[in-house]
Amino acid sequence: MTLNRRREITGFYCGEVLAAHTAGCAFSRRTAMVPCERPFPIVVTTNSGYPLDQNLYQAVKGMSAAAQVVSEGGFIAAAARCNDGFPDHGNFRTLLYDHESPRALLDTIMRPGFSMYDQWEAQLMAGVLLKARVGLFSELPPDAVRRAHLEPIADLEATLADEIRKAGPHAPVAILPEGPMTIPYIAGARA
Repeated sequence: MTLNRRREITGFYCGEVLAAHTAGCAFSRRTAMVPCERPFPIVVTTNSGYPLDQNLYQAVKGMSAAAQVVSEGGFIAAAARCNDGFPDHGNFRTLLYDHESPRALLDTIMRPGFSMYDQWEAQLMAGVLLKARVGLFSELPPDAVRRAHLEPIADLEATLADEIRKAGPHAPVAILPEGPMTIPYIAGARA
């Protein structure tokens, strides 16, 4: 089944499982996904505002959407309030803090037999960080953001101006105002 942004049903896909899934994916690609001609050196994303931007764990979803179209070694600027912290419960912060780098975190998670609640979102974030630098504009203390392997952003406008200066004055910038509700992909690539 597919839904639109008003949560109305837009299609049912029944029958043989793989054929139904393929039909649903094709419909979603035509109606919900945004093709991009090339990767972007800079991508600005959100986590679609309240209630989705309450903590860093949830904000990874917007970062993941941006990672679909950011250039290797590019920069993702993520704006998410994170007023609920990492959050304080669960293992997400521990997984981030207990590893010196995103690569070390992934190495731990990929070890045979390793299993920890909240590892999926930490794994997703580490994968994004291996592809691009990620800056976070949030209410989290800068030291906490750095310990999570992200770059704290105090002034979003100044940070973007600096990144554009580094990338060149004509560098394209992608903006995903609805973060994880946006499904960008590089045209010609499998999505």
